[in-house]
Amino acid sequence: MKTAEIAQRFLDFFEKKNHTIVPSASLVTDDPALLFTVAGMVPFIPYLSGVVPPPYPRAADVQKCIRTNDIEEVGKTPRHGTFFQMLGNWSFGDYFKEDAIRYAWELLTAPEAEGGLAFDPKDLWVTVYEEDDEAHDLWRTLTDLPEERIQRLGKDTNYWSTGLPGPAGPCSEIFFDRGPAYGIDGGPATDDDRYVEIWNLVFMQYEITNVRSKYDFDIVGELPAKNIDTGMGLERIAFIKQGVDNMYETDQVRPVLDLAAKLAGKSYGDPSRDDHSHDDDVRLRIVADHVRSSLMLLADGVTPSNEGRGYILRRIMRRAIRSMRLLGVDGATFPELFAASRDAMKESYPEVESDYTRLSAYAIAEEQTFLRTLAAGSAILDQSVVEAKNDGGTTLSGSEAFLLHDTYGFPIDLTLEIAEEAGLSVDRAAFDTLMQEQRTRAKADARARKGAIADQSAYREFRALGETVFTGYTELQTESSVLGILVQGRGTDRAAEGQIAEVILAETALYAESGGQVADKGVIVGPGYELEVLDVQRPVPGLVSHTVEVTTGEVSVGAPATTVVDGLNRHAAQQAHTATHLVHAAIRDTLGKSATQTGSLNRAGYMRFDFSWGSALSPETRTEIEDIANNAVRDNLEVTTRVMSLDEAKAAGAMALFGEKYGDTVRMVDIGGPWSRELCGGTHVARSAEIGLVNLVGEQSVGASNRRVEALVGLDAFRDLAAERAIVSQLSSSLKTPREQLPTRIAELAASLKAAEKKIASFEAQALTGRLPQLVESAVAVGAVRVVAQSLGEGASADDVRSLALQVRDRLGSDPAVVALAAVTAGRATVVVVTNDAARERGLAAGALAKSAAGVLGGGGGGRPDVAQGGGTDAAALPQALEGIVGDVRAITA
Repeated sequence: MKTAEIAQRFLDFFEKKNHTIVPSASLVTDDPALLFTVAGMVPFIPYLSGVVPPPYPRAADVQKCIRTNDIEEVGKTPRHGTFFQMLGNWSFGDYFKEDAIRYAWELLTAPEAEGGLAFDPKDLWVTVYEEDDEAHDLWRTLTDLPEERIQRLGKDTNYWSTGLPGPAGPCSEIFFDRGPAYGIDGGPATDDDRYVEIWNLVFMQYEITNVRSKYDFDIVGELPAKNIDTGMGLERIAFIKQGVDNMYETDQVRPVLDLAAKLAGKSYGDPSRDDHSHDDDVRLRIVADHVRSSLMLLADGVTPSNEGRGYILRRIMRRAIRSMRLLGVDGATFPELFAASRDAMKESYPEVESDYTRLSAYAIAEEQTFLRTLAAGSAILDQSVVEAKNDGGTTLSGSEAFLLHDTYGFPIDLTLEIAEEAGLSVDRAAFDTLMQEQRTRAKADARARKGAIADQSAYREFRALGETVFTGYTELQTESSVLGILVQGRGTDRAAEGQIAEVILAETALYAESGGQVADKGVIVGPGYELEVLDVQRPVPGLVSHTVEVTTGEVSVGAPATTVVDGLNRHAAQQAHTATHLVHAAIRDTLGKSATQTGSLNRAGYMRFDFSWGSALSPETRTEIEDIANNAVRDNLEVTTRVMSLDEAKAAGAMALFGEKYGDTVRMVDIGGPWSRELCGGTHVARSAEIGLVNLVGEQSVGASNRRVEALVGLDAFRDLAAERAIVSQLSSSLKTPREQLPTRIAELAASLKAAEKKIASFEAQALTGRLPQLVESAVAVGAVRVVAQSLGEGASADDVRSLALQVRDRLGSDPAVVALAAVTAGRATVVVVTNDAARERGLAAGALAKSAAGVLGGGGGGRPDVAQGGGTDAAALPQALEGIVGDVRAITA
C-alpha cells in the first residue's frame, strides 16, 4: 500500500465520521518559540489551549513536520527521520476517549476493502497511563484486546503536556509487534525496537500549573472543554504495510536511496554483510532522508542561510553532501537526487513538481557552494597539518577544528579523517567543549525566545471575545474601548504614567506588523490619558496587541480609547509597500517568472525586496527594473483590493509569498489590473502616482540563489537624488570640469595617482635595497648562527620587508642564518622572519619565531619554517620583540 494511499484512506475514514478535512499547515510555523512545525498538534495549539475558538468541532489532517533534535540518529534506527508526516484526528470539546479509541481500532483493523488498514489485532499492543482506569476499561470493552496486551506505564511515556502551564492529560499509545526476529518478547514496556509505536491518542482533560518539569506539576482541575489530539506516524504505517524494515525503504524515500547507491557504486543492504547498520547503509539512508527533507523545506519557502531556519536547511543539505562524499562521490549529485525525490513526493505534494525549477535552483547552488567550501576548508586544514608536523606536533588543536566547523562549515568528521591520514590526532575534547558552549548559547537563545512572549493563556479571555476589528484600510482614527492590559505578560486593571504595557482593544485603526510592512506609529487617547504606540503585533491569530508607553495620566480596563494613526508615516509606508509590488512586477517582467519573492520589508520611505535569482544584476538590468517601476508610477495605475476565496484568487493568477500562511478568505491587491496581482494584507496608496519616485540604491546577494534590491521611495528618494546632485555639483566646481565630463576627468586623476604611487613605491624599494649592505653587516653571532634582527622604521610594507629579508638571508651565505626585519605601518608593527636550510637543521623554524615575536607585540603570527610573518598593535614593543627572537635562537641552539 503506497504512502499516499494510506494518507487518503485516513482522511476518507474521518471525513465519513464528520471531521472537517484540514490541509497541512506549512513547515514554517508562526509560533515564536519554534522554528518549524515539529508535531502534528502545533497548528492546532490555539484551539487546544482555548486561546482561539475552534472553527470546527472535529477535524482530521495529514501534517508535514520537521524535527532535527535527533538528527544524529537518522539512518541508524528504523524510525528517525527529519521530515515526517503525522496523521491526526482532533476533537475540540466534542467526542472524547470512547470515540477516539473506537475510531482508532476500527480504522486499524477494518479490511482494506472497507477502507481500513487491515492490521491483524493479534499484532497490536496498547499502553495506557498507569492511573487511567477509564482508558484501560474502554480498550477492554470496545476491542478484543486481551488483558496482557494492555500495559500501564508512567508519566514519562503516557502523559502529555507542553512543559508549560495549560492543558495536559494522559495518553494511550498503540504499538505494532514486528515479531521475534526483531527483539525480545514482553510488549512495549520492554522499550525494544521490536514494538513500533504507530498511534498516540492524547486525552487532553486537565489544567496544570506550577510546572516544575515536564512530568512534575500540579493539576488544577478538569478542562471545561476536553479535547482529543491524536498522531499516527505515516512513515511508520507505510514501512509496516509495505513489508520493509524501516522508513527509508518506503516508496517515498527508497528511490533516492537507490539512486544514491547507484551513483556511489554501492550495494544497499548487501546480504553478504552480517551487520545491516554498515556505515555505507547508514550514509545512504541519511542521503535519502535529508534530500527529501530539504526538498520539502524549500517547497515551503525556506532557503539556505547562516541563521534560523535557513541554517537548519543548510545543515541538512550539507550532511547529505558530506555523506555522498564519504560514499566516494566528490562531484555534484543534487541535480539527480532532488529530481528523484520530486518524483517520489509529487503525488502527495504536487507543488514540488510545479515549482521544481525554483526548488532545484536553490539545491544545486547550495551544493556547488559547499563543494567549494570543502575544497577551501581542505586547503586550510592541509596548511594546519603541515605547520603542526613542522613544529613537531602530533595533534591539531580543538580550536582549529572548531574554527573550520563553525566559520567554514567544514565537518568535524572530515577533519578527523584528513588528520588521521596525515598521522595526526585532533584534540576532540577541546572541540567538544567549544561545541557544547555553542549549544548552550543556542539553548539559552531558544529559552529566551520561548520566554519572550507572554504565556498565551494570558490572551485567552480577550480572544474569546472575538477577533480584533481592523479599520485602518479606510480610517486613520477609530473609537473603541480597552478590553485588557498586560504589564510584563501579566494581566492588570490599569497602567500609570511612565509604564510600558500591552493594550488590547476591540477595534483599532493601527496596522499590526505583518506581510513585510512594519507597524503603524500613532497614539491611543482617552479620558485623562494618552499612550504612545511603540509597536503593534498579533500575539495570537485574530488578536491585535498594542505595546504602548503611558505618556500622560492612567489607562484602565473598560476605558474609552481612540486609536489615532500617524497619517504621514502611514502614507509613506503605503508608498513603500505599493512600490514593492511595482518592483516585484518589474523584476518578473525583466528576469522572467522564476524570479519570485522570498521576503520583503516596507517602512516609511524605504523598501527591501528579496527574490530568487542566481547571479548579480548588471547595471543595465537594474536600470531597466527601475524604469519599469517608475513608468508604472507615471501611468498613475489604479490600486484596487478585493476579498475573495483563496481558490478564486489563485484562479485569477494572484502571486502568493512562499512560506506565508493564508486563510480560506484572502485579500487580493491589483495594480493596473493583472499587471501586478498579489495576495496581500497590507495598506496601499489609491493610485501608483502617489508613490512619487522609486530610486534603487542597492543590490546584493543574501544567500545562494537569492538576491536583494533596496530602494528609497517618495520624498526620501528625491532627497537622496538631491544629495547626489549636490555632490556632483561640488566635484564639478572643485575639478573645474563640466558635469558630463566628470567620469573621464576622475578616471584621469585616478590613473595619475596610481602612476605616482608606483613611482613612490619604486623609490622606497630602492631606498630599502640601499640598506642591504648595512643590514648584512649588522649580523651578530649567536653560537654558530648569524642573526640579523633590525627595525626598518616607519612606512615599509609587509611585502617590502619580506623581499628585503630574503635578500639579506641570501647575502649571508650557507652558514646557519636567521633574519628578522620589522617595520611600522599605520601604527601596526609587522615582523618577517626567514631562515636558511642550515638554520632549520638546527631546529630554528621561522613560523615559531614569528609567532613568539607577535605575542610580544600583542598580536599573532606564523607561517612556513622558512618564511613567516607576525604582527601586533603594540609598536612600542618592537625592540623587545626583536630581542626576544635573538633570545629564542640562543635558547634553541644552546
